[in-house]
Amino acid sequence: MSDQPQSYRYIPPRPPVWFTLAWTGGFGALLGFLTAQGNGALMIPYMIVSGLIVAAIAFVSMTYLKTRKLAGPFGFITAFAIGFVFAGFAYGLLVGILGFIFARMAIWLSTGDYRLNQPPYVTSREVLWFYTFRSICGGIFVFLMAPIIILIPLSFNQEPYFSFTPGMLALDPDAYSLRWYMDILHNGMVNPDAVTGWFSDMWNNAQWIRSVRNSFFIGTMATLLATFLGTLAAIGLSRDEMPYRGPIMALLISPMIVPVVIVASGMFFTFSSIGLAKTYVGIIIAHAVLGIPFVIITVTATLSGFDSSLTRAAANMGASPIRTFFKVQMPLILPGVVSGALFAFITSFDEVVVVLQMADVKQRTIPRQMFSGIREQISPTILAVATILVIISICLLTVVELLRRRSERLRGMSPG
Repeated sequence: MSDQPQSYRYIPPRPPVWFTLAWTGGFGALLGFLTAQGNGALMIPYMIVSGLIVAAIAFVSMTYLKTRKLAGPFGFITAFAIGFVFAGFAYGLLVGILGFIFARMAIWLSTGDYRLNQPPYVTSREVLWFYTFRSICGGIFVFLMAPIIILIPLSFNQEPYFSFTPGMLALDPDAYSLRWYMDILHNGMVNPDAVTGWFSDMWNNAQWIRSVRNSFFIGTMATLLATFLGTLAAIGLSRDEMPYRGPIMALLISPMIVPVVIVASGMFFTFSSIGLAKTYVGIIIAHAVLGIPFVIITVTATLSGFDSSLTRAAANMGASPIRTFFKVQMPLILPGVVSGALFAFITSFDEVVVVLQMADVKQRTIPRQMFSGIREQISPTILAVATILVIISICLLTVVELLRRRSERLRGMSPG
């Protein structure tokens, strides 16, 4: 007889058939409600028909197919065929994806797998609240992200509209174009079709390229200044012998709390008196002031897990304070410093209120150019620029998250 301990796997109870059909049919009815597009006369019929179709897909999936690998393609093909006949290819593709999800969800519900991430003793009401709470969070996330996501396909519109054309909805290739992305390069050029001197013309005269150049230059300089000053402030505030740490911290992060329009107005009047308004130096200093709080917060959080005995050991071995900082302290807090620098750069890159009050035409940044485009020259080029900014922001935030995880591993807060 084996002495090896036996492993037990929790097998959740299977719910009744009506439970699965009710939930999948309910989601199908919601799909029909949205398909009616606010037409009161069609809402009820569409809800009934769509609910019955999805319930039928769920019944076939859990009764005859019984596996997610078979149910998913069946749901996609069935829903796509119905949607294609009803409203065309684009709608068929959309409901086909939903049919794939609903069919797999039917297997997930009918087998009781939805209880696997819950303890066996939880009640049905607790399971319902578990998924309801996550659905509410997901709905809020979709509500916040939908306006940003919609910008991306609209930026490829062939027509100068801020809405989906019938050709785009039908997925007609001729309805999509890189026209507005090319306009980023051509807008303001003297001769966009020229071969000789094209790059010089684009670099010096294209309005959006000049704004991009200004944004990266101002953002980089402001980030370096904010990172230098914010890191020094965070190191000083982390020392136990630092007096009045609370008031000083509150003062340094106040630009993060005070409305930006108030900060911008105060800076404008102050910088005007010393000749820094309408200059690159003034905007760089203003953006650095806005970015310093992010650097202080991230570096201070990193220093909270720093072992101060390492600096004392380095001092006992004869290292100077500067050498100790660069050889001992800086490598360990570097992820926090870089994270703060990225936050400061994003703050400067997206800032528009300070630029509106302090910048001249020569210092226009991308947000300022977009603001002017909305008020003076309405063009879908703004959507193309916004899409590029979204991609840049996602990349920077991804780097911040990777650095945060690395910082936690260095501090021993996560298993890695």
